[in-house]
Amino acid sequence: MGPDAMSGEADVPNVVIHPPIALGMAIMFAFAADWVYPLPFVAPGIAHIELGLIVIVGAFLLVRWAVQTFRRAKTNLLTNQATLAIVSTGPFAYSRNPIYVGALMGLIGFAIAADSLWFLVALVVIFLVLQFGVVAREEAYLTRKFGQTYIDYKAKVRPWL
Repeated sequence: MGPDAMSGEADVPNVVIHPPIALGMAIMFAFAADWVYPLPFVAPGIAHIELGLIVIVGAFLLVRWAVQTFRRAKTNLLTNQATLAIVSTGPFAYSRNPIYVGALMGLIGFAIAADSLWFLVALVVIFLVLQFGVVAREEAYLTRKFGQTYIDYKAKVRPWL
């Protein structure tokens, strides 16, 4: 993790919080808030646990696909490591942030399975944290590092869905 030779900046996106930590905090908040003041929202008669688990499995599969795509491209996954390549295949052909999409999708699954609006509150907060404290910084970093290659990728692929 050496400094960028041209600017003297570290070769990392310098995010506000590492996404897995933010996700863990959001989940803990939602479980605690639900324990203190439950806010159910799923209509009676819906198999919410099973439906939520299906969404969670879908989220897990999306994240797994994205991680495998990163590994095949031989680039780093963690936000405190340098990005070695722009990945535009697999799920990255459809979203610039499929891992974050998967994480948010997982929160929706938890909301359904737990029948708790608190997970959706946490989803809104984590989305804002990801958008402004992580994605914006990652995109500025990738633009500095890869220039026109990243700008062209951004022009072709949406940030979220």
